[in-house]
Amino acid sequence: MLHPVILAGGVGSRLWPLSRAAMPKQFIELDGPSSLFQQTLMRLRGLPELGKIRVLGNSDHRFLIAEQLRQQQLTEGSQILLEPVGRNTAPAVTMAALVAIAEDQDAQILVLAADHKITNVPAFEQAVAAAIELASANYMVTFGIVPGRPETGYGYLKKGLPVTERGFRVETFVEKPDLETASAYVTSGEHYWNSGMFLFSATELLLEMEIHAPDIVQQCRLAFERISSDLDFLRIPDAEFAACRSESIDYALMEKTSRAAMVALDAGWNDLGSWQSLWDVSPKDEAGNVVSGQVEMIGTRQSYVHAASRTVAAIGLENVTVVETDDAVLVASSHELQHVKQLVEALKERAPQLTETASVVHRPWGCYRTLASGFGFQVKHITVLPGGALSLQRHAHRSEHWTVIKGLGEIHCAGKDFVLHANQSTYIPKGAVHRLSNPRSEAVELIEVQLGDYLGEDDIERFDDVYGR
Repeated sequence: MLHPVILAGGVGSRLWPLSRAAMPKQFIELDGPSSLFQQTLMRLRGLPELGKIRVLGNSDHRFLIAEQLRQQQLTEGSQILLEPVGRNTAPAVTMAALVAIAEDQDAQILVLAADHKITNVPAFEQAVAAAIELASANYMVTFGIVPGRPETGYGYLKKGLPVTERGFRVETFVEKPDLETASAYVTSGEHYWNSGMFLFSATELLLEMEIHAPDIVQQCRLAFERISSDLDFLRIPDAEFAACRSESIDYALMEKTSRAAMVALDAGWNDLGSWQSLWDVSPKDEAGNVVSGQVEMIGTRQSYVHAASRTVAAIGLENVTVVETDDAVLVASSHELQHVKQLVEALKERAPQLTETASVVHRPWGCYRTLASGFGFQVKHITVLPGGALSLQRHAHRSEHWTVIKGLGEIHCAGKDFVLHANQSTYIPKGAVHRLSNPRSEAVELIEVQLGDYLGEDDIERFDDVYGR
């Protein structure tokens, strides 16, 4: 069977300020009603003989991943593996192969990034079918993207001799070239962008890794022996996985194996690695602008303007990118967007909250957004999903006022149980044991006003929690 493996641990810093460590680009609705991760999931539906979908991600994103799987109705057919630390793609893929083989000795694994955009899904499905044929002949298969332009930001691979109707040996892997070399590659018709997508027999992958990166396999086997279940997640143990060498699957295996093969993929692929690439794939107005949110423009051309929380007005701009969030604004020449990552690195030192936190904070029961805060007060908009429940808890330093604005919430406070409807409110005294639950089929939304001398998220004493926190 074909076991998809989706790598969802990236940060996407080049799409700051929208993409943050707490809410990276793969989980954001960048170009429509579904996130890039969810679009990746949707592309799997037309593939043959699908086994369990495995998602490898950061522990901090576990409930976010679980909720987006639930929205795609894939909770039962998926498995979330939590990496305690990032160790690049070679250890991640090796762990996924070990887990897949434990369920299916004949497993083939299709390795995909969670943040890629593919517009031609039938072409993707045809390329996967060709790769399955190659992997069945024990080749290590990568997908080479047919280049649409000279690109210095991608690695390349050169097509070798044919081995099937659509499959070719990989003659060589090439590092990111300069512009002149990239132009020659595109003209040659023999070079392809290295997509970072792969298809292997799990058994053959481990055999090849034993040859070319035995230390990674050994450490991953140790980690696999101690893998543990945590609610609906599989936790990879910290010590064993952290001791693993950090290496990409390209360097650890694909550039060394004699079994590397490729399938050409011409399917409208884009890794959406920058605001420029998002402008490239987005619908534009007659002046070449891409607009999102409440935006007013006069005399502006070839620009990208995103407004998340307020009106953005632009006059007389050309080739400019403007991205507004509730706590930061990026204004950049569209020709200089390669420096966003450098800007984010500087902000990590000076204002880490601007690179780490997101305006919407996701929890297993739903999410909250901070609307206002100041000395002694904080106001939040809280959404509790159907079937969700906050932990039974109390606070030592703050009291809270809750006002329901949508839905119906069941409240437990200081030994009493009651129901709040929309436009009804209640008071949670400091020190009172309390809980909000939503057993119904509609989300409940409320405004929470916190008052006290300390309002940190760690002022929570939990007595019972269905999520095991």
